Amino acid sequence: MLIKNISVVIIAQNAQETIKECLDSLKDFSEVILYLNNSTDSTKDIAKKFDNVKIIDGDFLGFGPTKNKAAQYASNHWILSLDSDEVLNKELIDEIKKQDFTNEHILFVLKRDNYFLGAKTVSKDFIVRIYNTLHTKFNDNVVHENIIVQKNSKIIKLKHSFKHHNIIHINQTLTKMIKYTDLGSKDKKMCIFLVVIAKAFFAFIQSYFIRLYFLNGWRGFVISITNANRRFYKYLKQYINCKKSKSPPK
Repeated sequence: MLIKNISVVIIAQNAQETIKECLDSLKDFSEVILYLNNSTDSTKDIAKKFDNVKIIDGDFLGFGPTKNKAAQYASNHWILSLDSDEVLNKELIDEIKKQDFTNEHILFVLKRDNYFLGAKTVSKDFIVRIYNTLHTKFNDNVVHENIIVQKNSKIIKLKHSFKHHNIIHINQTLTKMIKYTDLGSKDKKMCIFLVVIAKAFFAFIQSYFIRLYFLNGWRGFVISITNANRRFYKYLKQYINCKKSKSPPK
């Protein structure tokens, strides 16, 4: 039985390596909105093979605003927000089918299992991913966006999880680092270099020890180093922005 009261909404750019598995997992949904922002690879060609996928070409406005814009193309008010590197499983889809969607104030929290180079990590996220646009939307964060939890929201946590192909090849750690540190430092300044070092050091401690990535062996160490580097370059770029703002005009 097709799920007709929920539209899946995905924003993507150059996602040819993961989009087929993602869309294959969504065949039980009658409508999938795929909002492509400046893709130059074969993502669109792959998506065209799926009858339930509606492709929209548009600009990237930051993650929060872009996801809100993409949701406007859905024919349903109930939205399941996914990324192009995320895959639902049958157990979770069956669980979604059993839910009551008569109350638009409900926010459904899904559990996400994170994978690194094909291996499942200790990292799990619990994220609001199903919501009603009559009740709420994503915030306007350019990066690290979240669905806004209203005072009258009702939270329901689903039991089954879905898969997140966080990193499928090591070069992604570099390309993602550039993208996310650019977004995280745009129009922001931080003027104390010691903070740059401290932020990176704490990111490694937090990942490797507090979040238990050491349990994932060498993969956990690589993830922790990557998180530290991402934090370092984000605040380094903010520090450089500060220095530039104080430099006398030439």
